Amino acid sequence: MILHNFEEHNSILNQFIAELRATDIQKDSMRFRRNIERVGEILSYEISKTLDFKSKNVKTPLGDKKVSVLQDELVLCSILRAGFPLHQGLLNYFDNAENAFVSAYRHHPNDNDDFEVIVNYLASPTLNNKVLLLADPMLATGKTLENVLKSFKDHGTPKQIHIISVIGSTEGINYIEKVFPEDTHLWIATIDDQLNSRGYIVPGLGDAGDLCYGEKL
Repeated sequence: MILHNFEEHNSILNQFIAELRATDIQKDSMRFRRNIERVGEILSYEISKTLDFKSKNVKTPLGDKKVSVLQDELVLCSILRAGFPLHQGLLNYFDNAENAFVSAYRHHPNDNDDFEVIVNYLASPTLNNKVLLLADPMLATGKTLENVLKSFKDHGTPKQIHIISVIGSTEGINYIEKVFPEDTHLWIATIDDQLNSRGYIVPGLGDAGDLCYGEKL
């Protein structure tokens, strides 16, 4: 797997991450969603540098100009529900992309720390020879992404896979490295070392879905 860790570089991205983590600022759910969207926009720009382009002649009011435009066909896939604002950030830049959506959640059958990830909804176009962008803001254990990858098995083989996350754990990154193709790119804003007993990132930022859209039952 090819890792792009933007925590290693000084940029305005770090300001947005600081606000996402800060308990006093994250109470503003609108700002929280917008900051995730901003992260998606910045990472989209960086991803675009690795994609395939073609030359196109553009007619202006005063003449013609050859420019490089995106050649790859993209499919943006977000994992509900915290994936929505990250998906929007990607879509703001890759506005001609097709879209896919996956519902995945943690199921604790014995009401303890053990859980399984269940995928019970998938809407996607064919992935054959397209670039798949998987938006998952919180890369904790990596099991959600593994199950999402399995759910795509009947939708074709993508040309390449890019995973986009806001925060990830070292353990989760090591896990998905074993299950995704070796040429998969991971674009991530920041990485934390620890997971707690329930598989949540520490220090992380809390439950991104709840902070975006309100607490669930």
